[in-house]
Amino acid sequence: MYGEDVLKGEWRRRRVVPEVDAERDLVVEDADSGFCGAVIGFELGAVVLEDRHGKRRNFPLAPAAFLLDGQTVTLRRPSAAPAQAQRKVTASGSIAVDNVRAQVAKASRIWVEGIHDAALVERIWGDDLRIEGIVVEPLDGIDDLAGAVRGFRPGPQRRLGVLVDHLVPGSKESRIVAAVTDPDVLVTGHPYVDIWQAVKPERVGLQKWPVIPPGRPWKEGICAAVGVREPADMWRRILSSVSSYKDVETPLINSMERLIDFVTVP
Repeated sequence: MYGEDVLKGEWRRRRVVPEVDAERDLVVEDADSGFCGAVIGFELGAVVLEDRHGKRRNFPLAPAAFLLDGQTVTLRRPSAAPAQAQRKVTASGSIAVDNVRAQVAKASRIWVEGIHDAALVERIWGDDLRIEGIVVEPLDGIDDLAGAVRGFRPGPQRRLGVLVDHLVPGSKESRIVAAVTDPDVLVTGHPYVDIWQAVKPERVGLQKWPVIPPGRPWKEGICAAVGVREPADMWRRILSSVSSYKDVETPLINSMERLIDFVTVP
């Protein structure tokens, strides 16, 4: 009636049910209901299964509650994978290099028109330029650019890059730049009247930069249009709105990247 002697052998030993990680797309069957489906996630501590018809049901992760290939198993939620270290990037979008000292300044230089240009370039490309050993120097305008270039005495190991505002065909700036023909000098620019305008207007709370009529100082006109008393106050507002290359217009980014490449060529 009872079959084998129940006192024979290790009858008290409980059957061991294997535990299996409920990885996504693992196909299992709920032992009680017979619902069969693939693991698609978890909700409130329960595993969510989806059958071949797209029907979804939630099942508690109870011991020995599922069948995997006909074998009773206990599903468990997989442990979270260790987070991969994210790459650090500089404000210019370059991959940051850890534990590298800034190089001693090289002979090559990048010139910009003024201190605002220099501050904006430092804000975005400063980390990259320090690693390369390239110094950015502000000029007091470019009216005598050709003379300044001659005084710099550029050469293959002493290259010069120049960033110019409002470098568009027919402008005064384009005529000045045309006089610089040294092969160890690269002049690039952007179409904006001033470096302020190279910052995306929405970053400083504007829909677009105001149009200032010819003959009026541009920065003063901008301040009057937006209700700021002093250009210095407006500049602080602009600079504080910039934290990376994403905050400035593409022509400025392209010009600066070309200049950096030019002056860092071995």
